[in-house]
Amino acid sequence: MNRTIIALLIAIIATVTIADQKIGVPVLIGPNFWNIRGNFRVMAVVNIHTQMSVIKLPNGKFLIVDTIDLTSDLKSALDRMTNNGANIEAIIGVHPFHTTYFKAFYDAYPTVPFYGTPRHLRVVKDIPWKGDLNQQNIRNKWNPDVEIRLPAGAEFVNPQPEDNHFNSAWLFHKPSRTMHIDDTVIYADEDSLVLKIFGIKKGDMIFHPKIDPGLYNYPAAPFEFRDWVLKVIKDWDFDNIVCAHLGNKLGGAKLKLNQTVTAAEPLFRKLSEKRK
Repeated sequence: MNRTIIALLIAIIATVTIADQKIGVPVLIGPNFWNIRGNFRVMAVVNIHTQMSVIKLPNGKFLIVDTIDLTSDLKSALDRMTNNGANIEAIIGVHPFHTTYFKAFYDAYPTVPFYGTPRHLRVVKDIPWKGDLNQQNIRNKWNPDVEIRLPAGAEFVNPQPEDNHFNSAWLFHKPSRTMHIDDTVIYADEDSLVLKIFGIKKGDMIFHPKIDPGLYNYPAAPFEFRDWVLKVIKDWDFDNIVCAHLGNKLGGAKLKLNQTVTAAEPLFRKLSEKRK
């Protein structure tokens, strides 16, 4: 299966699968965890959509994970939740290439601390970043309710080439049993004739088509990533996964991710052989 073609199809089909969901509206996924879908157009034509999440922390403050187009309606909704931004503890970016909307959020909430990936700090220079998620102490700032981990076997600091969107930090919110994952994991929550042609149907979960360039170029890398995901499945008691593209897996996400890893074993072996 040509994974470049699948990547293009995902971009196209996302317009169909998410079109019926409300864009820019906070949706409660579980206790103190809201997910918000956003529009994101490639070449000003294809809408592949994106996401952000809002977490209410035990201290009553809010953690914003990723950013989307800050429309007036979305800003009003966030202002109502956060006392006009006074109760936003931090805004963080977990995917190196999801950078477009951070400047607008900084302009709207300039006193809020911002944390990103190393690429955020390199690319979005108008924001006085407080730190990056490659630092363990930054990832630990919101423990124990919020845990953040970096996948093994994959480049996070300087992913190459520029269309390599495979890797991102994975975030787990314990009270809602929800993981926020950008790009690395994709879930089809609706049927599509085009996706069916490539063997992808409603309820399927796959790893991002850029998994090959996303993993390090040595034979053990695919298995390091696989084993890391299996440890996440063991360590985190999650039931939901919100994904940047296509849709969210709400309920049964732990079992589904485990099945996805098992189904990808031939792919991991193929990628390992390719690296020898």
